[in-house]
Amino acid sequence: MKFLDQCKIYLKSGDGGRGASSFRREKFIEFGGPDGGDGGKGGDIVLESADNLNTLIDYRYRQHFRAQNGRGGAGANRTGAQGRDTVLMVPVGTQVFADDKETVLADLTRPGQRIVLLRGGDGGFGNSHYKTSTNQAPRRAGPGWPGQELWVWLRLKLIADAGLVGLPNAGKSTLLSRLSHAKPKIADYPFTTLHPQLGVVRLDDDTEFVLADLPGLIEGASEGAGLGTRFLGHVERCAVILHLIDGTEEDVVGAYATIRQELADYGHGLADKPEIVGLNKIDAIDEGEVAAKCRALVEAARPGSSVLPLSGVSGAGIQPVLGTLLAAIGAARADAPAEPSALVAAE
Repeated sequence: MKFLDQCKIYLKSGDGGRGASSFRREKFIEFGGPDGGDGGKGGDIVLESADNLNTLIDYRYRQHFRAQNGRGGAGANRTGAQGRDTVLMVPVGTQVFADDKETVLADLTRPGQRIVLLRGGDGGFGNSHYKTSTNQAPRRAGPGWPGQELWVWLRLKLIADAGLVGLPNAGKSTLLSRLSHAKPKIADYPFTTLHPQLGVVRLDDDTEFVLADLPGLIEGASEGAGLGTRFLGHVERCAVILHLIDGTEEDVVGAYATIRQELADYGHGLADKPEIVGLNKIDAIDEGEVAAKCRALVEAARPGSSVLPLSGVSGAGIQPVLGTLLAAIGAARADAPAEPSALVAAE
C-alpha cells in the first residue's frame, strides 16, 4: 500500500427536502385543512478516525464526496426521510485544514473519534406549519435549506512515541528494522527512505512503544529542500526525538547542528522536545574515535540530552538506548497536557 499523508478533497452535505403543500381530502370531510409534511434533513459529512489505517491513499483517486439530500414531505403530514450521512474514515492523527492550508477545522487524535464537519441542510416546512387562525388554508411550503460545501486539505501526522531523525544514511531504517518487525527499505545511498515508517518496539510482554523512521533531512529542509518540509510535521506528534548521527562522519558536531537548526526553523515546538543523541555505526570506527566523538557531541548537545553510542548493525549499545528512550517517553507523556477535544465543525 502506498503512503499518502496529504490530499485535497471536496465535501458537500445534503440539501434539506422541500416541504409539501397538501390538503386533506376525504369523503364526508368538507374542510380537511392543510396536511403537508415537512421535508427531511440532508445528510451530514462525518469524519471518523480508525486505528487500522495509516495512510490517506483512499482519497487519491476519489476527491469528491456528497451526502444524500433529504426527501420531500408528503400529504397526511408525512415528513420526508433524512438523507444518509457520508462517513469518511481517516487514520488517527489526521488534521483537516481549510483551503488556505492554515486554518485547522478538526484534529482527530483518538481512535473512534467522530466529527460532524459539515451539517446537512434542514428540511423545509410543509403548509400545515403555516396554518393560523386567520389563514386556515395556506398554500405556502418552504424549500429545504441548502447543504454546506467546502474544499479541505487532509494532512496526516503520524502518532508515535519516538521519532528517528538525522541526515540521510545515518542508519535510521537499519535501527528500526533491528528494534521492531518493520521491514523498511535499506540501502547504502541517500534518501532510501521516501515515506515515514512505523515500528512497534517490544521490550517485554507489558512494555512497548511506537518508533517512527522519517526520511532523511538535509540543510534547508524547513524551507522545502529535499523531503524534509513534507515530513517534519510527523515529528510534532512524537514525545521524544532520537537523533541519529553517522559515526563515520568526520564532522559529527556539524551533522548534529544541521538537524537542530532545521528543527528550530520549522518551529511548532520541535526544538524543545526531549532529545536523545545516538552516535551510530560504532562498529565501523575504533573505540578511541567513538569516545572523542561522544565527548564532542556532549559539548554541542542541548542541556539535558543524552549522548549514547550504538550500532544498528551489530546491536552494540542498543539496550542502553532503549532504556533511555523508554524513560524519556514515560516522562514526556506524564508531563503532557490532556488531549484537547476536537474542534467545532465548520459553520
